[in-house]
Amino acid sequence: MDSLKIGLLGLGTVGSGVYRILAMNADKIIANAGKKIEISKILVSNTGKKRDLEIPAGLLTDNVRDILDDADIDIVVELLGGIHPAYDYMMEALGKGKHVVTANKAVIANYGESLAAAAAAGNAALKYEASVAGGIPIINALSTALSGNEFSEIVGIVNGTTNYILTQMTEFGLNYSDVLKDAQAKGFAEADPTSDVEGEDAAYKLSILISTAFGLSVPPARIPREGITKISKDDIEYASQFGYKIKLLAMAKRTGDELECGVQPTLIPVSHPLASVSNEFNALFVKGNAVDDLMFYGRGAGSLPTGSAVVGDIIEVAQKSNFPDCCSYQPVKSSSGLNFAGGGMSMYYINFLVKDVPGVLGKVSTAFGDHNISIESVMQRSKGRKAGEDVPVTYILHELRREQLDQALAEICKYDFIKEVRSILRVEPLT
Repeated sequence: MDSLKIGLLGLGTVGSGVYRILAMNADKIIANAGKKIEISKILVSNTGKKRDLEIPAGLLTDNVRDILDDADIDIVVELLGGIHPAYDYMMEALGKGKHVVTANKAVIANYGESLAAAAAAGNAALKYEASVAGGIPIINALSTALSGNEFSEIVGIVNGTTNYILTQMTEFGLNYSDVLKDAQAKGFAEADPTSDVEGEDAAYKLSILISTAFGLSVPPARIPREGITKISKDDIEYASQFGYKIKLLAMAKRTGDELECGVQPTLIPVSHPLASVSNEFNALFVKGNAVDDLMFYGRGAGSLPTGSAVVGDIIEVAQKSNFPDCCSYQPVKSSSGLNFAGGGMSMYYINFLVKDVPGVLGKVSTAFGDHNISIESVMQRSKGRKAGEDVPVTYILHELRREQLDQALAEICKYDFIKEVRSILRVEPLT
């Protein structure tokens, strides 16, 4: 039987998962791939480190040249993370005609086009299912089974860390800082959680989804994004009273010939399918003009779920390696007919802290009206507070552009009774 030889870059969480899956499901993988999948070398930083895995002697190396310069290695599986040197290794591998499979969202989001061009020039495959939503096969679904659709919307929860934090805050009434410490202790959050909690990780994934579904290249740095660090347990309680939950959503929505996109904490109706997605799970809601509404749900991270997506890509390369025209994947179409529009129109939730004096609601409402902003709901929470104590006032506003809202808030904040604008969050309308 023919064999396909792999060079594995990295043996961390995902790399270990790939190694385990190739071992425990070997017969099934051979049957599906039509070839024996063999790991030739594994790049690690410390070959003498004690590991839970039983790895044959001689398989580990700390020299990447043992993989990149080995003519017998067919696929380089990059699981190092970060941009450099991972990008450089992938470019070199593709230039030598080696197929590349990766879970690296940062590299694909920032350099996907140049990698795809190198793959085409090297007559090699570039596969990155695991770069978005872990074990959920969203990239494959969009680019194959659903490729006959014109997509109008993709919205989803694509970061398990933030979803875990918001779920715990919602279910147990906890503060953000306390839940973050718990998430770090349980391994759901990194020691430095900045990329997750500030929305950078989700922006990388959204950039990849946009290129796949809409054929438009939008670098992650251009995607409007806000994190969850300012979400309070009060915001979560008030959202609940309005009939919503707060989730960090990655959203891309087509309106005419413009694509609106962003990563923001968002109030979504409790009846929406995404509202029930809890803890470290991910989910994506997709709308196509032929298939209508679809929901993809599953574990968005972890050793075996993400490793499963990587192994799936390896099998696909094995199946198609005799058909060069199937191997090069260009994620961005030459002409999508779409323009990037940034954040676009949205409903908004505003949480003010104000002095408890007469006329506050009337003056704020009048100021919104002066800027042609329509109010859907308003709530003032003064029960249980002492006389003269500052009180929260929350508004839900009908659709408008963020610039229009900012102009109105600049005027409203001139009132001396406005102590603070505590939160500004997007709202998905109740249906």
